Amino acid sequence: MASITPRGENSYRFVVSLPKNAKGEYPRRTTTYTVTEKMSPKKLQEHLEHEYLKFKQEVLSGNYIKPEKMLFSAFANEWLEKFARKELSSTTFVNYESKLTTNILPVIGHVRMDEINTLMLQTLMDELKRKDGSNVELSFYTKFDVYRTLRSIFKYAVQWKVLVRNPLEGVNKPKNRNKKEVSAYDEEEVAIIFNALNDEPFKWRIFAMLAIVAGIRRGENLALEWSDINFEKSRLDIHQSIVSADGKTEIKDTKTNSSNRLVSLPASVMDELRKYRVHWVQEKLKAKNWTETEREWVFHQRNGTYVHPSSATHWWNKFAKKLDIKYIRLHDLRHTSASLLIAQGVHAKIISERLGHANIKITMDTYGHALRSADQAAAETFESLFQPKTVEK
Repeated sequence: MASITPRGENSYRFVVSLPKNAKGEYPRRTTTYTVTEKMSPKKLQEHLEHEYLKFKQEVLSGNYIKPEKMLFSAFANEWLEKFARKELSSTTFVNYESKLTTNILPVIGHVRMDEINTLMLQTLMDELKRKDGSNVELSFYTKFDVYRTLRSIFKYAVQWKVLVRNPLEGVNKPKNRNKKEVSAYDEEEVAIIFNALNDEPFKWRIFAMLAIVAGIRRGENLALEWSDINFEKSRLDIHQSIVSADGKTEIKDTKTNSSNRLVSLPASVMDELRKYRVHWVQEKLKAKNWTETEREWVFHQRNGTYVHPSSATHWWNKFAKKLDIKYIRLHDLRHTSASLLIAQGVHAKIISERLGHANIKITMDTYGHALRSADQAAAETFESLFQPKTVEK
């Protein structure tokens, strides 16, 4: 059979034969390709041959997914194995898999991919409820995670040629109608924290200091190695993170190019890091069971291995609740860093880059209130310029 055969106007059938299988059969994979542009016969032939070779390579590499009559549940499993498990961080994978299993598959798992439409997905999103029979609506964050899971699945359904168009297009993205302002400490509260840290173990003092000054995430902080600290240029190289999910802890590269960044530090913090480096070396020399031989973790356990994320959270909760100021989460120290920079008039673009946001819109959405307040304060500084001046005679 010819590899490329016309099926109708502008429509062609591609056929790829696979090697003989265990049953002695020669399986075939087929797909229909539609030409959307007007071309000369020669150019059309070249175009079809090019697209056919792409299809053939996809089939022979094992990445081709046969779309005919595929149920959503079957494709979702392909998505989990071919993309999610390989590309997503462990925490994101566990989250997406949970939303898929709990909120999505029970509703559309039995539906064929080519029968899923926008109205069906909008209904799924509108009727998201807790599964305990209470009929209580899910939180915004859970709804948004369901939406993100669907968005990724249907993105790859189109990319892998299972669907021609994305049925999620047109579905309303969940809105946070009860959005709260981020929690953060002000300058006076940060001064109280820094003073209280003098009574804490050296490693936790440095850990909290970097969380506030550099605005780095918990996992990024714990994943710092001494080679990531440039003492000459006074900056950190953020390129990896320690994450924990589903009972497993992993060292992962930062999830996006924007998360992989250099963060400058003030001279006072660099001085503290130099002192801590001396302390760190002394700790290593005194240790009797130092087993870590490949890496020099800035924050380590007694044997030199990295600190588990839950240990950092446990320390912060215990420390913060002793302070005579409001309690905020460990992650909120990152918000504190951003809020202090905004108060000092630092541009949102710089703050976005320091925090490792994918784009400035995330920064504007997260810290919109603080940025508006800073903008109003900036406007008020001009007020004196327009006030009548008293001229002494």
